[in-house]
Parts: sequence; C-alpha cells; structure tokens
Amino acid sequence: MRTEPTAPSGSIAEPRTAQPNIGLELVRATEAAALSAGRWMGNMDRDGIRLTASSAMREALAGVHMSGTILIGEEGTSSALSIGQRIGDGMGEQWEVALKPIDGSTLVAKGLPNAVSVIATAEPGSLVKAPVGLYAEKIAVGPDARGSIDVTDSVENNLQRVAFAKKVQVSDLTVVMLDRPRHEPIMEQVRQVGARIAMITDGDIAAAIMSALEQTGIDVMIGVGGLHEAVLAACALKCLGGDLQCRLWLRSREDEERARNAGFEDTHKVYGVDDLVRGEDVAFAATGVTDGEFLHGVIYHHFWAETESMVFRSKTGTVRHLTTKHHYALKSVEGAHRKVR
Repeated sequence: MRTEPTAPSGSIAEPRTAQPNIGLELVRATEAAALSAGRWMGNMDRDGIRLTASSAMREALAGVHMSGTILIGEEGTSSALSIGQRIGDGMGEQWEVALKPIDGSTLVAKGLPNAVSVIATAEPGSLVKAPVGLYAEKIAVGPDARGSIDVTDSVENNLQRVAFAKKVQVSDLTVVMLDRPRHEPIMEQVRQVGARIAMITDGDIAAAIMSALEQTGIDVMIGVGGLHEAVLAACALKCLGGDLQCRLWLRSREDEERARNAGFEDTHKVYGVDDLVRGEDVAFAATGVTDGEFLHGVIYHHFWAETESMVFRSKTGTVRHLTTKHHYALKSVEGAHRKVR
C-alpha cells in the first residue's frame, strides 16, 4: 500500500489537468532496487549488491509506460542498465534517463548510512553525455543559498557567501564531503574558517541533495566526485531549486583526451545545473537503502517491508515524501543471493 501526502486545507494542489508525473512510476524502480539490495546490508559483497539492485531496477522499469534511453548508467556493456540501453515499455513519451541503482554500494556492504537508489528523467537532448570514470570538482547548496557559490573560488569565500545568504554565521554551517585523502586540503580550509564538517565514506549524490533539504542539517556539499553523479545530483537540485557548480578534475592526459573526445573542448569550463540538465521537465526519484539523514533505509517485517522515498519534479515544483508498505512474501536472504549469482 502506497501512502502519499494530501494537500492541506487552503493549499494549492497540483492541477488535475497536469501531465502525469513520470516520477511516480520511476519510484517503483528505486523501491525495487532498494528492497533487493537492502537484504545484503553488511555482507561485504559489493558485486552482489550492485547486481541484485540492477536486476531489480531493470525488471521494474520494463513496466513503466515510456520510451527511455539511458544516458547516465552503469559501466560495461554487459550490465542490465548500461549506457545506451532502452528501458520502459517502448510505448510512452520519450525520455533521457540517468540512474544509479545503488549510490553507495560500499555503504550497503559495510552496513553504513546514506545508501540510496536513484533515477531521473528529462526531455530528449537535456542531459550532458558524461564519459564513464571522469571526475569533477563540485559544490552544492540549497535554494536559500542559490547564486552564492563559485567552484573556482576559495572555500573561505564560498562559505562566507553561503552564510550571508542563509543569514547565519560561518561557524553555523555544516559542510559534507567524502572522506578521501584528496579532500584533506579542503577539510583544513573549512576548519580554519570555523565551519563544521560531516564526513561520508560514499554517496555524494545523497550528499548534494542533503544540502538542499533543511531537515538534514547539511548546508554545503564540497569535494571531488564522479561526473556521472554530478549530473544526477543536478537533476535533483533542479527540481528542488538548489544550486550546483562543477568543473572537470582531470587526473591524467588520458582523462583529458577522453573528455575532449566526448565533446568537453574547454576542460576548465564551469558547469551549472542548467548546463548539466538543460530540460524543463525533470523528474527525480530516490529510495533509501540504509538509514541516513536524507532517507530511512528499508525495514523488513514478516511477509512485508517498508521503504521511504522522495519524488521531485521541476515542472510543477512538487516534492513528494512517500512511506510505502510492500506486502508480499519476501524471499529469504539465501534465496535472494542464489537468484543473482
């Protein structure tokens, strides 16, 4: 049984004539991936986690009424959700798709927080075609600090502008970033200006979204992460009214060559949300796999399970928070593992 919030008395509900929200179909796919992968929490099998989540998402997407083409997907042509594959029933509207069945497979493997399953759609010609394996410097904030960030500027200047926009002191800000050796200089700069730091081991899509949601306590996401993840985060932030900037972080001449071959002629160019996602009708869905500031993880009961998801849409500005009970005979952990091996 799916439960959705209803519009309170006196509020403006989405018009009845509005086009169907594809996000409400996409969330079935993130729920399926989360339900499948959540069974593997703590078992240290990252490959198994990714495989079971990918298979479950692919199966769920087959029933979605759309003609989708994956532009941001999994690595390898053998993957069930690799770049270029067609998804959906092939009969609905055409959409470009960005997805990650598990953002944070290591988090699931180790039983750590903030693993989520995510997927986004946009009109054809909207999403940047990002080569697999490229990295980018990123900074993201929520709507109240939109326009205050500059990925080419210092950490100190960025945090001062964000604090001014949010009408707080720099010492009131909390900055989230991946726990990586490459971020040690950034950590030191954050400490020097007096802001707080929240470290995460994986999952910078969730981290970017956290910066745009007041209830998470996160104000800014900073650091270097995957370019694919930047595009997915941009989809979510476009729906939420947040802001994100990134520029390529090239580790070698090979990276530079791959970027230029993919059409990134100016490797120093700064990309904003509207550069990464040019469309106006963007839908984004996410379901928690393990507990976190963004979403609760999957809870399993006898013959049913519970998931927490969020669905965003840029065209209408709607943000839906879904708590869903899935009533069916859940397979045992052993059975689930045998199925995907």
